[in-house]
Amino acid sequence: MGFARACSVALVGVEGVVVEVQADLEPGVAAFTLVGLPDKSLIESRDRVRAAVVNSGAEWPQKKLTVGLSPASVPKAGSGFDLAVACAVLGAAERIDPAAIADVVMIGELGLDGRVRPVRGVLPAVLAAAEAGYEQVVVPEQTAGEAALVPGISVLGVRSLRQLIAVLGDEPVPDEPVPERGRPDTMLSGLLVPGAGVGSGLAAHGARDAGHRPDMADVAGQVRARKALEVAAAGGHHLLLSGPPGAGKTMLAERITAILPPLTRRESLEVTAVHSVAGILPPGEPLVGRPPYCAPHHSATMQSLIGGGNGLPRPGAVSLAHRGVLFLDEAPEFSGRALDALRQPLESGHVVVARAAGVVRLPARFLMVLAANPCPCGRHTLAGAGCECPPSAIRRYQARLSGPLLDRVDLRVEAEPVSRADLLGSGSRGESSAEVAVRVREARARAAARLAGTPWSTNSEVPGHELRTRLLAAPGALMAAERDMERGLLTARGLDRVLRVAWTVADLRAADRPDASDIAVALELRTGLHRGAVAGAIAS
Repeated sequence: MGFARACSVALVGVEGVVVEVQADLEPGVAAFTLVGLPDKSLIESRDRVRAAVVNSGAEWPQKKLTVGLSPASVPKAGSGFDLAVACAVLGAAERIDPAAIADVVMIGELGLDGRVRPVRGVLPAVLAAAEAGYEQVVVPEQTAGEAALVPGISVLGVRSLRQLIAVLGDEPVPDEPVPERGRPDTMLSGLLVPGAGVGSGLAAHGARDAGHRPDMADVAGQVRARKALEVAAAGGHHLLLSGPPGAGKTMLAERITAILPPLTRRESLEVTAVHSVAGILPPGEPLVGRPPYCAPHHSATMQSLIGGGNGLPRPGAVSLAHRGVLFLDEAPEFSGRALDALRQPLESGHVVVARAAGVVRLPARFLMVLAANPCPCGRHTLAGAGCECPPSAIRRYQARLSGPLLDRVDLRVEAEPVSRADLLGSGSRGESSAEVAVRVREARARAAARLAGTPWSTNSEVPGHELRTRLLAAPGALMAAERDMERGLLTARGLDRVLRVAWTVADLRAADRPDASDIAVALELRTGLHRGAVAGAIAS
C-alpha cells in the first residue's frame, strides 16, 4: 500500500484554507475516487491529472486510487488542486519522494499535455499558506511574481508537470517551449474573467492607464464641486454630485483617483488579493499600486454590487472598489434594493454575504461617488430650460435615493451648468490633479499622525464617540451644527459626519483642530445649502 500527501488551498471568498491532498494506493481493480466535497470542475480533475501524468512521461498506477481533500467539511472549487493531486498520486506510486512534497503547497491547473496553467486567486492562497506556517509553494510560472509578493515564503514557478517532477527528484530540468515574443500566451486566459475588462466598469486602475490619464485641469468651471472632490479625497468622504446633464459630474468622478494618494503596501496586497480572485488582475501587473475605480452600469443587480453568484459568493463591485472609488452614475436609475444594500458596507467597511453554501466576509472600504440628475428630464434646475416634469414625478425620482442612504453621504454638491467663458477657455484654468494631490497627501499625513496608535487612518473612519470626547473642535465651533440639529436638519449620524468633514477641512488648511469656519464649510457641504462658507474657504 502506498500513501503520500501534498497541500493546496481552497478559497472561501478572498480568504484561503489550507487543504491536505492525500493519495492512497491499494491492490484492486484500477479506479480513481476523489472525495472531500469537490465541485464539478474539481471532479473533472481526475481525467486531467491522469492524462497530464501519462503525457509527462510518468507511469499511471494501475491500482485502486483514492484521493481525499481534507478537511472534508470545507467546499472545494476550481481547478487549482490539479498540481497537488498529481504530485500526491506520484508520491504514493513512489515516482517521487513523499517526504519531498509533504509540506509543500501546490497551486495550479494541469493541461492534458502536462503544462501547468495559471489560476485566479494565487495571492490570497499564498497568504493563507504563509499564515498557516508553510514556507514553500509551487505555482504556475506566470503567477510566480504574484506569489512572491508574500514575504517569508519560497516560491517555485513551473511551466509543466515534468519540470516539477525533475526538481523534486533532483533530475535535469527539461526546457519547455515559451511563446514567441509578440505573440499572445494562451496560458494566461485562465487569469481573466471574460467581460471583466475596461468596458465593464470593473477594470483595475492599471488597465485604465494605457491611454490619456484624466486630469482635474480638464474640468471647466465647477469650483465648488472641485473643492468637494478635494475634501472627499483627503478624508475618504462619500460624495453626491447632482446637477443637469452635461455639467461635468462624470468628468469629476473619473478624476478623483488621480488625486488620491498611492496605496500602502498593506492596502496594495488587500486590493490585489480581491482582484486576483475576481479575475481582473492584469497579466504582468502582480501588484495594484493605485486605488481602483469601479463604475458599474445602473442596470447592475444587487448581487453584482454586493457579491453573490452560484455556490460560494464571489466579490461584487463594492469589493472590487476596496481602497478605491465606487462611482454610481445615474444613481436614481439603480434599483432601490441594490442601493439600500450599500448601507451596511458604507458603515462597516466590509460586507457579509450569506448563502446556502456558506457565509463569506468580503472587504468593502471604498469612497462612494453618486451622480444624479434633478429630475427625469434633467432640466429642473435650469432657468428657462423648459422642464415639463410634474412635481409628483420629480419627487418620485429624487426619492429613489432613500433617506438612510443619503444620511451616509458626507458631501452633497450641485454641479452648476458650465458657462460659455469657462467652456471656451476665456475663464481661469483650474488646478491640475498633481497640484491637488499634493494637498490631499499632506492632509492625509496629518490625519494619520493624529490617529497613530488607533485602528483608523482617515477622518471618515473615526467613530463619533471619539470625535465628541477625545478629538474635540475649538470651543464654540459647534454652535451652528447644534442649531441645525434642533431644527431637524441634522441627525446624530449627520453631526458625526459633519465633525469628520470639519477635521478634513482643517487638515487641508494645516490647522490643529476645526474652528467655526471649518464647521460652517462642513455643514454647507453636508446639507447642500449655500451659506457662503465654501466660497469663503476657496477665496482664502
